[in-house]
This record gives sequence, C-alpha cells and structure tokens, in this order.
Amino acid sequence: MQKNWKLALVAFSIMALPACVTINIYFPAAAAEKAADRIIDDVWQLKEKTDGKAAPANSQQETK
Repeated sequence: MQKNWKLALVAFSIMALPACVTINIYFPAAAAEKAADRIIDDVWQLKEKTDGKAAPANSQQETK
C-alpha cells in the first residue's frame, strides 16, 4: 500500500509541474501601436479605392 501512495505522489508531481510554468511574452507597446495604425490605414485605403466603384466579382459568367 505504501508503494501505491509513493507512485501516485510521483505521478501527480510529474503532471502538476508543467501546470506551474507560465510563459510571458511582452511586446513593445509602441511597435504594436504602429502596426495597428498601419493596418487601419491599409483598410481605409482599400475602402476608399472601392468606394464609388462597384468592382464586379466575376465579369464573365461561366456556362455549363
């Protein structure tokens, strides 16, 4: 019976150890803000290009 408790304790310890590990990744706030601004500018430029122009999805219809 003593052997089972030791085995259970070792197994629990092995499984619990990875749960205690935390990986923190920090991004520079300025770089993240610049990237977000660039993405927003790109989206607005695409929207401005398509405003006023109804770009057809497919100018020719396929016939079967």
